[in-house]
Amino acid sequence: MLSYITSALAFASVALAGTPISITPHAQFSSSIGVLGCKINTNRVAYWPMFPGCDSVCVKVQANGRSVHLLQIDSSGGAYDISYDAWNYLYTGQGAAANPTMGGGIPAEWEPAPMSECESLLTAPDKKLPLMAANSINYFVGCPVGSWVRENSSLWNIQTSSCTLGFNEKCHLDLAVSNQPSCAHILGAQNALSGLEVKNIDYGTGAESVAL
Repeated sequence: MLSYITSALAFASVALAGTPISITPHAQFSSSIGVLGCKINTNRVAYWPMFPGCDSVCVKVQANGRSVHLLQIDSSGGAYDISYDAWNYLYTGQGAAANPTMGGGIPAEWEPAPMSECESLLTAPDKKLPLMAANSINYFVGCPVGSWVRENSSLWNIQTSSCTLGFNEKCHLDLAVSNQPSCAHILGAQNALSGLEVKNIDYGTGAESVAL
């Protein structure tokens, strides 16, 4: 748990709320903490320099008189990237599919937001943050009991954030019994998974492509 707290503190000065930033478009979905793209709105993701925290992964970004709420579920190498569709909306007032635009950083401001503001971005039936049972366990357990992530995440037997391998089933974790989740099928199964495609909106074209 300390490693995640340390990471969050180390980057805290990078993005103080209200500090002007330059946001750039990110066209390929990913999640460093293992959030499943097939169970969230992948057009509303923030790729921030700091590691995602435990009390909320929701941020509000404002630019050009417009605002979006985003799930901060990936860490970048220092850039303030956001999903291409969200960037395009803040830049032009239209989504990337309707009016695909190309460009670089645009001035913006950000602030943390309560998870209630990002609830609509969680599309799994249980409305919880969907995590990979095999690959997200360190992040999940690293968040303390009582934190939003610890109390409002679900663990799925899916092995890639693009939902291409595994089983579409929820798992159960009982730390009093084991530090590995228990699933209906073997945890970490590598079989092909279909029907849960994650779509990217391609930069500059507005066309959709399947995330790999």
